[in-house]
Amino acid sequence: MTPLLSFFHPERLWLLGLVPVLLLLYGALLARTASRSRRSGLDQLAKVMPKQAAWKRHIAVVAAVISLAALVLAFAQPKDAVDVPRERATVVLAIDVSRSMEATDVDPNRLVAAKEAASGFIDMLPRGFNVSLVAFAGSSSIITPPTQDRGLVKRAIENLDLAPSTAIGEGIYSALDAMLLVPPDPDAPDEPTPGAIVLLSDGYTNIGRSSTVAARDAKESGYKISTIAYGTPNGYVISDGRREPVPVNPAELNNVARESGGEAFQAGSRDELERVYAAIARSVGYEQVDQEVTELYAGIALGFALLASLSVLSLAARWP
Repeated sequence: MTPLLSFFHPERLWLLGLVPVLLLLYGALLARTASRSRRSGLDQLAKVMPKQAAWKRHIAVVAAVISLAALVLAFAQPKDAVDVPRERATVVLAIDVSRSMEATDVDPNRLVAAKEAASGFIDMLPRGFNVSLVAFAGSSSIITPPTQDRGLVKRAIENLDLAPSTAIGEGIYSALDAMLLVPPDPDAPDEPTPGAIVLLSDGYTNIGRSSTVAARDAKESGYKISTIAYGTPNGYVISDGRREPVPVNPAELNNVARESGGEAFQAGSRDELERVYAAIARSVGYEQVDQEVTELYAGIALGFALLASLSVLSLAARWP
C-alpha cells in the first residue's frame, strides 16, 4: 500500500513526539488549576470572565500545537509525485495494415481513420521526442527510423498500403529494432533513451512469431507496449464478392499490454481513437518525479500560529 505522505527526511519526524507531550502537560495544568479552584474558590480574574478566557485559552494552545506539528512536517521535507514533461524519449508507432483494416465500420474505413488519428498523435508528442513508424501485416518493416522530422513520419503514414495476414509479434520485434536506431543523447551518450511502443491492430496473429514472447522481450528491454484494439464487432470486408466478417479481437492485444507492463485500450470510432491517442501522448510525454511540497505545510503552520497569536492577544485585551 502506497503511503499517503512521504518525506525526503523522515528521520526528522521524531520531533512529532513533542505534540502529545505538550498536550499532556496542558491537560495536567488544567487538572491542577481545576483542583486548586475547588479547594480555594474562584479567583478575581475567573469571576470577571471565566468562560470567555477558557475557550480562548484552549484555542490558543490547540492552534499552537497544530502549528508545531505542521512545522515538523515541513522540516521533514514532504514530497509528492507530480507529472513533469519529458525532455527526450522515443515513441515507435506500429500500425496494422492487414486487409481487415479496410473494414468500413469506422468511417471511411479503419486504415484511413487510423492514419489521420496517428498524424494527430504525433503532433501531441513533445518536440524533443524521436518518432519511428513501423507497419506490419504478414511481415513487418521499419518505415521511418527514429527521427524528430514530424513531416517525414506523417508522409510515411499517408503512404501506408494494405497487405494480407497479420503478424503482431513481428511488428513488436520491428519496433524493438527501431529502438536500436535511436541517436544517442549528445549530453549523455552512454545513457539509454526512455521509450515506448504504441501498437494499433484490429485482429490477431495468424503468421510469424508469438506476440506473447515478443511482449516479454520488450519488457526485458525496458519498453512498455500500449496497445489499441481498433474497430467494432460488426466489421467486414468484401473478398471475391463475398462478405467476410472481421470483428475486432482485443484479447491478444490485452495480453501483449499485460505481458509488457503497458496498458491496453479499445477504440470503436475515430473520436474514440483520438481520445486514446491523447491519453497515451500524456502518459509517454510525462514522467512522475518526487517534488518537495514543504511550502504547503509551512503555510499551514503559519496560519495556525497566527490563530494562536490572535487568541493570546484577545486574552490580554482589556474590554470596557
